[in-house]
Amino acid sequence: MLDQKTIEIIKSTVPVLEKHGETITTRFYQLMFGDHPELLNIFNHANQKQGRQQKALAGTVYAAAMYIDNLEAILPVVKQIAHKHRSLGIKPEHYPIVGKHLLLAIKDVLGDAATDEIINAWAEAYNVIADAFISVEAEMYDEATQQAGGWDGFRGFIVDRKMVESDVITSFYLKPEDHNGIASFIPGQYISIKLEIEGEEFTHIRQYSLSDAPGKDYYRISVKREAGTPNPDGMVSNYLHDRVNEGDILKVSTPAGDFVLNTEKNTPLVLLSGGVGLTPMMSMLKTVVDIQPGRNVTFIHAAANSNVHALRAEVEELAALEHVNSFVFYDSPTEEDRMNNRFDVEGYITRKWLKDKVSIEEADFYFCGPVPFMKAMNRSLKELGVNEGRIHFEFFGPKGNLEE
Repeated sequence: MLDQKTIEIIKSTVPVLEKHGETITTRFYQLMFGDHPELLNIFNHANQKQGRQQKALAGTVYAAAMYIDNLEAILPVVKQIAHKHRSLGIKPEHYPIVGKHLLLAIKDVLGDAATDEIINAWAEAYNVIADAFISVEAEMYDEATQQAGGWDGFRGFIVDRKMVESDVITSFYLKPEDHNGIASFIPGQYISIKLEIEGEEFTHIRQYSLSDAPGKDYYRISVKREAGTPNPDGMVSNYLHDRVNEGDILKVSTPAGDFVLNTEKNTPLVLLSGGVGLTPMMSMLKTVVDIQPGRNVTFIHAAANSNVHALRAEVEELAALEHVNSFVFYDSPTEEDRMNNRFDVEGYITRKWLKDKVSIEEADFYFCGPVPFMKAMNRSLKELGVNEGRIHFEFFGPKGNLEE
């Protein structure tokens, strides 16, 4: 536990962290990777390049300072990050490295304003926060290895099938190389894929949502080809699309993630997706149909047009059920889309449409997709009076802020 003086010192730094947080975390990563380049085998290079990781860490540090006297308040954030850490293979021995370079970055950015008193207080606070992460992650590692079909670290999986779903999305059906059982998962969770790409100095790890229901003898991921090869933001997805074939082996972590469907509730369910954000929604939809056949589900998907609309036939098959409704929005439909009535609405999902078509007062809402899409959905739902307890969403990548 921290003493009151240390708590007061940490809280006094909150305004400074609000102003200089991203500068500090940017410098932190520069210093840490300079001294420990081997950690580039773990961290997502694309998120580093885009500044998303630096921004997410700055938000976490700021929240920790704000709630240093009540860390229980940020436990949901700790658990969310811990899921990512466990899926990447972050271990207790990494935390002293992070702490050392975070303090160096604070001192480097703030200069004389970072007095010995402040640095010492943050050293104490960091140790408390690190212990919280290590404790939560230890439980997650135990659960991952001890559950039926579980394992530690990364395990070889054969690409059993590779299926093109649209112009930009391809599905990979993965079965364990050792032919033993695989861990179950909760709809909405993801797996990490670790790749060693020829010509690349470091390994690359990416998380992909599981796009089928649990209970199968395989995992399915549906991957969007990102623009940018040979830049980091497109390197892994393009490698999977172009170089990974049926019969190849991929290294896979046990499923993780806290964006999960609550099947203990029987309220109407609304699943909103934009683009490749439909992948966790497919898992949720299939699961509800399997184990909650009486639960009303509305599946709403937004895409540019049919050329990039993946897994459409699977949704249409389920939408034939009485308790499942499906709506498709295309913002740039082709002439063929119009002629063949391949969509329900041209344009974007709006607050007015949601109000007219969805049972706002009762439903639970889950959404995922590009950040602008998620901001629009979050804003519309809140303006319609949906409370935060019924709004659930997932960022693909580091946690962001939908309120900005």
